[in-house]
Amino acid sequence: MEHPLDAVNITLFLPRGDAKRLRTAEIGNWTGLAFAAPRTELNDLLARPELGTEGPGKPAVYILTGSDLQADKAPAYIGESETIRERLRQHKAEEFWVSVIVFVSKDQRLTKAHVRYLESKLVSEAVQVSRFALQQNQAGGATLPECEREDMEVFLSRIRQLLPVLGCDIVAPRAQLPANPALDGPLFCRVKGAEARGQRTSNGFVVFRGSTAVLQDNPAAQTRHPLAVALRKGLIAEGTLVQQGGFLTFTKDAEFSSPSAAAYVVHGGGASGLTEWRSEDGTTLKQLDETA
Repeated sequence: MEHPLDAVNITLFLPRGDAKRLRTAEIGNWTGLAFAAPRTELNDLLARPELGTEGPGKPAVYILTGSDLQADKAPAYIGESETIRERLRQHKAEEFWVSVIVFVSKDQRLTKAHVRYLESKLVSEAVQVSRFALQQNQAGGATLPECEREDMEVFLSRIRQLLPVLGCDIVAPRAQLPANPALDGPLFCRVKGAEARGQRTSNGFVVFRGSTAVLQDNPAAQTRHPLAVALRKGLIAEGTLVQQGGFLTFTKDAEFSSPSAAAYVVHGGGASGLTEWRSEDGTTLKQLDETA
C-alpha cells in the first residue's frame, strides 16, 4: 500500500490512559519528543527523566495555553528555556494558563540558540494565524549556521504536525480547504445587497476577504441571537470587519466554527448556514452535502 509523501507515523502514549491528562508524542526517525499535560499534572511532567537529569532540566521550547470566557481569544504563551524544569516552575506564579506542551530532544543536541530560534518562529506563526492572544512581544530569535538552521526547520515541521494531535491549533493555518470535488467552488451568502463568498474548511467555514455583510444588526439579534452580535463586535474590534459603502467589508479571510456562525455575521442575526450558503447556481450547502 502506498502512502503520501508527507505521511508520518505518530506514536501517542497515555501514561494515565486518559487523553486529557499527561501524554507523550513522537514521530518515527525524529530526534524530538513532545509532552502535554494539564496544569494539575505539572509536577508529574517535571518529574519525567526526558526533561533532563535531576535539576533545572535541559533546553526546550514550550507553549502555555489558557481560557478566558470574557475575551474573544484564549491567552497563550510561547517560550524557551535552557533549563526547562526551572522555567516551568516559575510559571506556577501565573494564573492565566491551564495546559502546557513541551518539546525537547531525545539526545543532547538542542542548545539555547536552537530553542530561541524555534520560539521565534512559533511566535511569528502564532501572531500571523491569530487564534490566541499571546502574552508576550515578538521573540528575539537566534542566528544559526545554515546547516543548523535547516535542522531546526525540520524540527519545527514536526512541532507543527504534533501540536494539533496534542490538542493545540496555535499555529494551524486557517482556511484549509477540503479536497471534496463537490465543494470545490465558492459558496455565496446574499442578503440586503451584501454578498459574502466562502467555503467549508477542515476547521469549520471560511469567509473570504472582500466579502460584505449587512451594516446593522438585526433588531432582534441582541436578545434572540447574542452570538451573532458578539461575533460581529469581535471582528469589528480586531479590524477584520470595517465599514465601507453602507456595508461591513471583510479585510481578510475569517474562519468560523460553522457555516451558520459565518451566516450569522453576514446577516447580522440568526441564519441557517446550510440554507443561506449557496453555490453560484443556487444549490444550497445542505443539498451539496446530501449529494456529495
